[in-house]
Parts: sequence; C-alpha cells; structure tokens
Amino acid sequence: MNLDSDKDFARLDRSGMLAEIQNLPDQLQQAWRTAQALPLPDGQQFAHIIVAGMGGSAIGADILAGYIAPFCQVPFTVLRGYQLPAWVAGKNDLVICSSHSGNTEETLSVFQECLEKRCTLMTISTGGRLLEEAREKGVVSWTFEHAGQPRAAVGFSFGMLLNLFSRLGLIPDQAQALQQAVAAMRQFMSQIDAQVPVEENLAKRIAGQSLGRFPLIFGAEHLEAVARRWKTQMNEIGKALAQFEFLPEADHNTLAGLVNPEELLTKTYALFLTSTRYHPRNQKRFDFTAKEFKLAGAVVDKIACQTDTSLAEIWSGILLGDFISFYQAMAYEVDPTPVDVLEDLKRALRA
Repeated sequence: MNLDSDKDFARLDRSGMLAEIQNLPDQLQQAWRTAQALPLPDGQQFAHIIVAGMGGSAIGADILAGYIAPFCQVPFTVLRGYQLPAWVAGKNDLVICSSHSGNTEETLSVFQECLEKRCTLMTISTGGRLLEEAREKGVVSWTFEHAGQPRAAVGFSFGMLLNLFSRLGLIPDQAQALQQAVAAMRQFMSQIDAQVPVEENLAKRIAGQSLGRFPLIFGAEHLEAVARRWKTQMNEIGKALAQFEFLPEADHNTLAGLVNPEELLTKTYALFLTSTRYHPRNQKRFDFTAKEFKLAGAVVDKIACQTDTSLAEIWSGILLGDFISFYQAMAYEVDPTPVDVLEDLKRALRA
C-alpha cells in the first residue's frame, strides 16, 4: 500500500489501531487523573518495589524504571514470570500485579505467592480474575477502562505507576513533567500523523526503509525501554521480526557478530535512538557502533530523541515507534490489531 493513501488505511485497520495510537497523549493524561483519585497501599517505607506483569502490562514498568533510575532511592524490579525471587519476603516489599485483562496466568501466580509471603500487595487491571481475587482478599485494586489490546494501553500501564510512585513520595511530584510530555507528544504527532506525506513524515520514511529488512533497534539509559517498545510493536502491529539492543552492553558482544552471515547483515536495518542526555561515553559508543554497522553493510539510521525533558523524550520516542509500526502494517498490508498466534498459544496452554 502507498503510505500516502491514508484514506485507504481503514480497509486494513478494521479494529482502529491508528485511533488508539493517536489517542496516546490523551490516554497518558487520563491515566494520571484516574490514579490520582485511587487509594494507596498501606505503608510508606518499602525496601523493594516489584511490578509483576507480561507484555503490554510490563512495558510501562520498564519505561518507568528507565526514567526514575537517576532519582528513585528504592530498588525497583520488573518481574516477567510465574514466581517471586527468593529475596521478596514480607510487608516491606511492595508488589504491584499488573494485568490488562486481569487474567494473565503468570501474574495471577505471582499474586497468590504474594499472599502466602504476606507482601504489601496491590493490583492494576481492567477487571478479570485479578480484580475479583484482590477484592476478595481486601487488596488495594486500581482499575482503568480500556477495551483494546494491552499494547495499546501503555499510557495507562506507565501513567498510573508514575502517579503511584509520585504519591508515595518515592520520586518528586511528576504532574508538571507529565503535562510537558503530553504537550510534546501532541506537537510531534502533527509531524508524523497519517495525513502527513512520506517526504515530510519521519515515521513513514522509517517504515518504508524497514520493508524487507530486519530492524535492530538500539537504545541506552532512559531510552532502553523505548527500544524494547519499538521491537514489540513491530512484532505485534507490523507483524514483522525485529530485535532490540542496549548500549553499552551491545559493544561487549554484538559488534563481534558483524561478520556472518553476510546476506543477513545487508538485510539489517540498524536504528539508533540517540540523545544528548546520554552519558558522554555512551554518545561516543553510539557513533562508533553505528559506523561499524554501516561498514558491515547494514542500513543505518540515527533518530534524535531530543526534547525539553527526559520524560518528553521518552514519550515522543514511544509515539514515533507506534506510528512506524502502524505504517509497517499498512505497507505489508496486514491488519495491525489481531495477534492470532498469541491467542493460539493461550488456547494450547489451557488444553
């Protein structure tokens, strides 16, 4: 499909994924407002905080972890799996079970273990078994309204956690920073939305460059989770293989792989999410690593994620990645919403 034929997008986008992406600034703002009126868990002094979730319900916690790392004094872990680590031991550990549907089996398993270990526990969901069990056990349960796919609720999965951490006093108040991020997203959307032609639209250009290639996205520090988000959105929305890497770690292994197989290297599209906020050594590493990929035959792009604040930088990057993934789906002529193979897996596990 011609990416300038935006009036034809609805033929493929039968469930309205484009509208979900366009709504992301409003969703992020709504998440903050929703959380502001909800009760806090008991206790103010926590030794550790753990967010247990999978997929779209975990990515918000990843984004938060990267953002608050420079100023949050309490250890923060994102848990993807069925079991708590052994060091989680009691009420001084706050465990937040996050599941969009409330029926994620890994998260429900962690919830039950938390009850046994008597952790301080709360849940975030739209409903499902998680909400039912939380209410039955008297656990603080936060809910939000969202009828779409979990990956399209990233504003809720991040914004509600940001509000929680702010109100618990774990980080400085984030109300102003969030509003700045929302404003930056709205301004940026005017440059990458569906009606903007390819020659003026960064998201459409990158999507076009990605066709027939293997995208490999690099991020660092506060943009690590943004690189992960780009990868997962290309998988689920674009229905395309993609992968992500973090610097400086990639310079200790991935660079050595720029030898074989040559045919894969020439089909690789290396995308580097750059920022002037990175540690100076990481900025040098980005330049060197991009040069080496180019010399190895890969197509290379540097995407400057530069705005007034780190939070605005993060969310402008997320918005860009979501639009790129949508335009990928249009170019590959696939419906961006269904994830049939993931639903097949869930049915097979229930059998």
